[in-house]
Amino acid sequence: MRSFFSAAAALVALVLAGVSVPVVWADRTVIDQDGFLAMATPLGNDAKFQQALATATAKTMSSKLDAVPAFSAMAQPLIENVTKSITTDPGYPAAWSETLRRSHELTLVDPAANANDQGALNLDVAPLMQLIFNKLGAGFGQQLKAPSQVLISLGTPSQREALVKLREFVSMGIWLALGALVAAILALLIARRRSTTLALIGLGGLVVVAGWKLSLSLLSQNVLNATAADPVAELFKQEYVAAAGGSFDFWILCGLIVAASLLLIGLIGRLAARRR
Repeated sequence: MRSFFSAAAALVALVLAGVSVPVVWADRTVIDQDGFLAMATPLGNDAKFQQALATATAKTMSSKLDAVPAFSAMAQPLIENVTKSITTDPGYPAAWSETLRRSHELTLVDPAANANDQGALNLDVAPLMQLIFNKLGAGFGQQLKAPSQVLISLGTPSQREALVKLREFVSMGIWLALGALVAAILALLIARRRSTTLALIGLGGLVVVAGWKLSLSLLSQNVLNATAADPVAELFKQEYVAAAGGSFDFWILCGLIVAASLLLIGLIGRLAARRR
C-alpha cells in the first residue's frame, strides 16, 4: 500500500507541476502588464523590426487614406518620408510603449473599451499613428490629430477569449506549484525505496518537459496560422510569438535540468543502496 500511495502522490505532483509552471509563466509574462511590456518592448528596438514596422505602418496609413483619393495622392510622398524616420523620432519609444499598454488593456483590463464589438484580439496603434500625424501636420502647416483608437486585428475572438479565461486561472498557479512540491515530498516520505521514487519523479519530469515543448510548438503554430489582415499586426504577432517562445524555452530548459538532476540523483542513490 505504501508503494501505491507513493506512486499516486508522485503522479499528482507531476500533473500539478505540468500545469502550474506554464500558468505561472503566463501570469508573469503575458497576463501581468509589466511582464508583457518587459518582453514586448524590446521588439520595438530591433533594427530589422523597426524597418519592417515602418514599411508596414506606411501601408496601413495609406490604406486608411484611400477613401479620400485626392488627399491620399497628395499625402503619399509625405507618408513615405515620415514613416522612414518614425522609429528615430524622439517620441517613438514612448509611443511604442503606449501602443503595447493600450493593446494589453483592451485585451485583459478593459475589453469594453474596444471601438468594435467583434471581440477580436486587437493591437491599438493610435500612438504610432499620432507620430505620423504630427509630422504630416507639420508638412501641411496645421495640427492633425489621429483617432483615439486605431485597432488592428491581431488574432481571432477565440484566442482573445482564451487569454481572458487564462487571466481568471493564473492566480492559482503558485498554489498548484506548492501542491506539486508537497505531493512530491509526500511521495518520498511514504516510499519504500526513496531513491527509486526520486528517479521515477525525475523520469516523469522529463516526460512533462517534453509535453511543454510539444504544447509550445503546437500553440505557436496555431497562433501563427491565424494570419492577420494587417501587415503591422502580422509582423508584431510573428515577433511576439518568437519572443514568448524563447522566454518559455528558458523555463523548459530549467525544468529539464531539474528533472534530469532528480533522475540522476535517484539512480546514484539506488546504485549506492545496492552496494550496501
